Amino acid sequence: MKTISNPSQSKRKKLAERPMIRQQKLMNTVEKIFYNIHRKGDKAVLTYSRQFDWPVQETLEVDRDTIEKAAGLVPERLKQAIELARKNIETFHRSQQEEIRKVETAPGVVCWRESRPITRVGIYVPGGTAPLFSTVLMLAVPAKIAGCSEIVLCTPPDGEGKIHPAILYSAALTGVTKIFAVGGIQAVGAMAFGTESIPKVDKIFGPGNQYVMAAKRSAQYYGVAVDMPAGPSELLVIADDTCNPAFVAADLLSQAEHGPDSQVILLSDDKKVIRAVNRELDFQLDNLPRKEFAAQALKNSKAILFNDMDECIDFSNFYAPEHLILATENPVLLSRGVITAGSVFLGHYSCESAGDYASGTNHTLPTSGYAAAYSGVSLDSFVKKITFQQLSEEGIVSIGNAVEIMAEAEQLIAHKNAMTLRLGAVKTRQITTGYMQKQEQKEQEEQEPPQIQQQENNENGEI
Repeated sequence: MKTISNPSQSKRKKLAERPMIRQQKLMNTVEKIFYNIHRKGDKAVLTYSRQFDWPVQETLEVDRDTIEKAAGLVPERLKQAIELARKNIETFHRSQQEEIRKVETAPGVVCWRESRPITRVGIYVPGGTAPLFSTVLMLAVPAKIAGCSEIVLCTPPDGEGKIHPAILYSAALTGVTKIFAVGGIQAVGAMAFGTESIPKVDKIFGPGNQYVMAAKRSAQYYGVAVDMPAGPSELLVIADDTCNPAFVAADLLSQAEHGPDSQVILLSDDKKVIRAVNRELDFQLDNLPRKEFAAQALKNSKAILFNDMDECIDFSNFYAPEHLILATENPVLLSRGVITAGSVFLGHYSCESAGDYASGTNHTLPTSGYAAAYSGVSLDSFVKKITFQQLSEEGIVSIGNAVEIMAEAEQLIAHKNAMTLRLGAVKTRQITTGYMQKQEQKEQEEQEPPQIQQQENNENGEI
């Protein structure tokens, strides 16, 4: 990793840049593939799948028999680990369910909000160089809790046309309704437009490389929602002299091994820490099966020395990392200054891998600086929040005049009339009701004197 010491404010923008493919070329590729999928459906999807993944692919949907057989190919130890992770993810996401709270904003005006599930969701699971079955858990579990009725999963086949059995097992375990052996831009395009085999979905979820992220961005222009911009993985670690350099190096490599376009950043206020971590990186890198990916990612990465922890936090907030580890003496205190990050890991034992797999939080997070404005996936990502309001006659009287005045000021007279008619009806009803009440009272008063006279006669002993 390249080391930079005390960069000026003017250099921070350059230091926060991510490795990117030329955007115009990337978007042109996406639009070309989308255009063909929109016109030719399954035929186009198969053409691209053969080109990029499995040269002899004939069908897109994974059949039920293959899914059922996958369970027998997953080691029992892995099944137990998946089940532990599933339970923790479910526990954390169930805690996000909201109770309906009705609020009377004015006399007779009651407002509240309710959640409704998104009907059809699409899940993209990267599976090329690394079969990310953990992503199935992260997305299908909250989708099921939310009540989504259709959960479509797309993941690329390997060079032999196979999908890792753990992906298929996790999908069956979590209630995925359909699985397709399709990856990359063509998977996103198929879920965005719908084909003869692949259903059109309402919202697309899942991380991926820059091609997938660009495809998700384009899908929004065609009326399909996406979870967030979630592209190549990234990690920023802030470490002080209390850190364990071996831990820090392992954390940096855990994200660097995702792929050559990943990026990791180390910030510290101590030169010795940076040197020690770099030594550990060299040592640990040699023992990784995905050494080439990690080494390439490290070329895009850097270690930056700052004067103090406040400057480290300031740069981190500017960078807006997907994952942030605070490997410091007082991580909770330091975390109070964090205002932009996808997910934060506090202390020397909170490795990022815990969040990727089994702590319970979601690992689908905003990247490329989007953590400045986006949140990670949560239960809310799979529902629509619908507001309700109910006005009584009292409510019409409470806010009616204000509505009339505001609508007239905006020159929206039909808006005003909608309220004016109701106000008139309420006033007429009130006048009528008031008149009727007065008449009833008058009639009652007219009947009262004889009763009083009768009472007086009784008191005088007269019958």
